[in-house]
Amino acid sequence: SHVCMEPAPEIEVSRVSFASYARLLGGNRNFRRLWSAQVVSEIGDWFYTLAIYNLLLQLTGRAGSVALALVLQVLPQTVIGPTAGVVNDRLRRKRVMIASDIGRTLIVLCMLLIRSKAMVWLVYPLLTAETLLAAFFEPARNAVIPNIVEREDVVLANTLSSSTWSVNLMIGATLGGVVAALLGRDAVFLLNALSFVVSAALIWGMRFAEPHAEGGRRFEARELVDFSPILAGIRYVRAHVRLRSTIFAKFGILIIGPGWVLFTVMGQKEFAVRWHGMAPERGAFLGMSLLLGARGLGALLGPLLTAPWAGHWKHRLEVAIFWGYLAAAAGYTLLGVSGHLWQACLCVMLAHSGGSIVWVFSTTLLHLHSDDKFRGRVFAADLGLCMFTIAAGAYLAGRFVDWGFAARNVASVAGMLMLIPAALWGLSIKNRVIEQSGHQAI
Repeated sequence: SHVCMEPAPEIEVSRVSFASYARLLGGNRNFRRLWSAQVVSEIGDWFYTLAIYNLLLQLTGRAGSVALALVLQVLPQTVIGPTAGVVNDRLRRKRVMIASDIGRTLIVLCMLLIRSKAMVWLVYPLLTAETLLAAFFEPARNAVIPNIVEREDVVLANTLSSSTWSVNLMIGATLGGVVAALLGRDAVFLLNALSFVVSAALIWGMRFAEPHAEGGRRFEARELVDFSPILAGIRYVRAHVRLRSTIFAKFGILIIGPGWVLFTVMGQKEFAVRWHGMAPERGAFLGMSLLLGARGLGALLGPLLTAPWAGHWKHRLEVAIFWGYLAAAAGYTLLGVSGHLWQACLCVMLAHSGGSIVWVFSTTLLHLHSDDKFRGRVFAADLGLCMFTIAAGAYLAGRFVDWGFAARNVASVAGMLMLIPAALWGLSIKNRVIEQSGHQAI
């Protein structure tokens, strides 16, 4: 079938302001429930993820163990992504999200079986299983946003979702260590399991149309190994120039993976908090928490401050992504020469404000450029490519630190590598401007 190749028209969206976020949450019941589900499940995730990373580093003494845990939290999403995309384009995405939450509840409860150093190996298969379910949940959550909000509110919904992720990171990073210290690791796992139950209940109460699943044939198990929908999705992406470049935007955020490993190591070895006789391991955890909190604050401020300017036009969204890459490059390059914790936190804020701009605005562009029946596959590919970058970056950062390279040097190299996607994205914008000018001249 013929696919329209003409660029989609620019759209004017509703004014982006703090009042508009309140309007969206107050007036849209479906989005409010989806947003609330995000809040409870993400805070639970941060609580227990930080506890696992810190536990692994203390028990093994190797940055590679943290890197492996992070790889297992992201890389399976790349492998299962094509199947997850097909499932989300064939089944009702609401049901996919609920099933994923129930499965993750059971998996997190299994973390309670880890009672000793000899049982630490169990962390890895459990993280893998949880990641596989997340690979079905996240494309579904992204894909339903245009079904539950008006087209002119898509930018608002994506910016609010990203800002919420950032606030959840700050809260989780700050309070996660306190909860683990006061209540113990088992309590952290129980709270995270409970958060998935609450998330499933909130999503269950959503009521919205899912056109892609209306009146279609019954889903059959053999479709999980049928590659024709995947190939159709690839052809669809290739036929749309803007979609083709945007789907690789998150793939270019090369700092996300190394950041998780480097903050854990630098919090322990270089920026541990020393205050009133605080135990070294607690000071290390606090240093890591502050760096992650700075990451969350930067990720919050980036899209929040930029959306009022960029949110109205696709071209501005694209230009903002270019500057986001540059901010990420500058932040990590400077992190490598930071002498104090406060300086490191400022660099991390700068870097992840840029990374968050890339993430949010590329998501918005994908919403605006993709059709509902292909959206599950588009976002599964988007997530899978990004997770591959995160996994590779985390693994390499962990290996280089274990080989004796200073964590701050690894940070600077990661920052300078960000100039590569910045240049490629800038070139794609330039080519589109030239192409549009040529069409207008004709």
